Formats: sequence, structure tokens, C-alpha cells
Amino acid sequence: MSENVNMPRRGFLGAAAAALAAAQLGLSQAARAQGGPAQARALPSVAPAAQAAFAPIKHIHAGVLNVGYAEAGPADGPVALLLHGWPYDIHSFAEVAPRLAARGYRVIVPYLRGYGSTTFLSADTMRNGQPSAIAADMIALMDALHIQDAVVAGFDWGARTADIMAALWPERCRGLVSVSGYLIGSQAAGKQPLPPEAELQWWYQFYFATERGRAGYQKYTHQFARLIWQLASPAWKFDDATFERSAAAFDNPDHVDITVHNYRWRQGLVSGEARFDEIEKRLASAPVIGVPTITMEGDANGAPHPVPSAYASKFAGWYEHRDLRGGIGHNLPQEAPAAFAQAVLDVDGH
Repeated sequence: MSENVNMPRRGFLGAAAAALAAAQLGLSQAARAQGGPAQARALPSVAPAAQAAFAPIKHIHAGVLNVGYAEAGPADGPVALLLHGWPYDIHSFAEVAPRLAARGYRVIVPYLRGYGSTTFLSADTMRNGQPSAIAADMIALMDALHIQDAVVAGFDWGARTADIMAALWPERCRGLVSVSGYLIGSQAAGKQPLPPEAELQWWYQFYFATERGRAGYQKYTHQFARLIWQLASPAWKFDDATFERSAAAFDNPDHVDITVHNYRWRQGLVSGEARFDEIEKRLASAPVIGVPTITMEGDANGAPHPVPSAYASKFAGWYEHRDLRGGIGHNLPQEAPAAFAQAVLDVDGH
């Protein structure tokens, strides 16, 4: 899930676009406008749909991966790149994507390394879960798809990835939507002890540090993920079908290795790849993000996360924070799709 010290660690929809519900949420906004984009026209309310469906998943070679991704909307539209977290998958955006596609966006929703149909091109490639590697994957995907820039939006691992992209490759990020704010961390920060109450929230990180933890996650992957969903979104009453639809993505042969490496790397227990050393040095300085940004937080997020005031200064450009009420948990795009889609539109100035 989302990072350390003061930060949390932790194809496509066609006819369904006109059939999805627009959630009615209480939304409070604290804005620090700096001549940024104008607010978009609100998304219209539409009739509810029982289940959004993906059209066949596409694949493309990008960097070290064969990336599986969903796509919606016109091929020549402005791009929205939507990034999921752990342990979730592309279906977190099943009701976000059609809303954006209906407004003319080309929506790209990739499976991160270790999820779904995304696979490594070589058996010899290190199964590396360090955050900079995942961000580099997304830049490689944009290159392979000939996408110059995009609004990059995500939560959990996806928010951290989007933050890194916006900090290090601002010319590729037209705007940023980040659930739980600024999630860029480092191994040095990850080694700092937290108060006992905070450490308790990271029980799974310590579990993954052991071989028993690796074996347990391998044996009980689906049960483990379901528990995380319940803890991270205690007010979200998802059904079995909703969970199993996403849980299929965890059957990827590299999922356990990527997950365990990610959390061990954060604690400095394992090394990453030398080719990312320079990137990690830059990230360790906690670089300021200058692209237009909206951060978001749900009022029932059960995962560890910082208060917005802890990270507001990390965004130097146009910036706004939005608090969502109504029992919204960690998987914010799936629990509040209309609000998430609206943030993408607003940060892009539509």
C-alpha cells in the first residue's frame, strides 16, 4: 500500500459509459490557486449500472515488460493515465474511465508489473518492486504508445508512481491527481522508527520482511488481499464478485516477488537495480512537484496516511486538496468514481 515516516507506505468500457452512477458525495475543498487551470464543467449525473465491463485487454512491449492495459475513448483525445495500487488492479477505475472517455479523453489503464497480464520480456530480468522501477515502466509505456504527455492519476502504489513521474518527468505530466498526497519516500526515510501505534498499521510490511511472510502471502494471496481491502476501506461494502474480479490479477506469476521486494526495499533489506541509483538519489531529496495537482482523501481511509497539511508545501504549482465525505476509504477511485473523474477533468482545466 501507500510510504514511510510521515508518508503512507503502503479493453475498455463502451456502452457502459452512459450507464454509470455519479456518486453524490460531500466534497470540501481547500485551494491554493496560483494561476492554474480553470475548473472543469461538472460531470452530468447518469443512471446506475450494475457492473462496468472491460473490452479485451491490449498489450504492448514497453521497456522490460509486455504491458497489459485497458483503453477507452478517442485515439486522438488528451490522455489520462490511471494507475492502481496494491492489492488492487485496473478495475479500481472501471467507473472512472467511461466518464473520462465520454468527455473526449483517451484513457489508458495499465496493469502494473506483477499484476494481470503484464509480464516480463525476459526470465532473467530482476523482479524489482522498487518505486522508481514502476515509474520508469510508465514512462516506457507512454513512449511505446507515442504519448507525449498525460494527466497522471492514481492511489496507493499508483499515486506514488504518479508523484515520481510528476517530480522527475514534469514535461510528461500535464497534471497530477494523487490520493493521499505526496508519497515520495526513500530507503533512508523507511528505516526511521515510528510510534508504536503507527508501526502497528504496517504489520504486513514486517510480515513480508520474513520468509514466513513470503510463504504466507504466496499461499493465501487472495485471503490476504481481501483482508487489506477490509482494513483499508472499512465502510466499503464490496461484494464477492467485485473482489474476485480484481483478485484474478494477483495470480500473475511475478505478483508475490514484486510485492515482497517492494516492501523489503522500503526498509532497506534488499537492493534495487543499479540503473535506478541516480533516480533514487533525486527522490531521496523529496523533490517539489510543480505540475498542476489535486490531492484527495476519503474520510474513512483505514490505511496509514498523512494529514494534508503535512504535504501541501511539496506542491509548488497550482494546487488544490479535496476531502471526500460519506465513508470513502483507501480505494478512492472505485468507491467515489465521479469525484475522482471530476478531479482529473479539473486539474486539466476542462
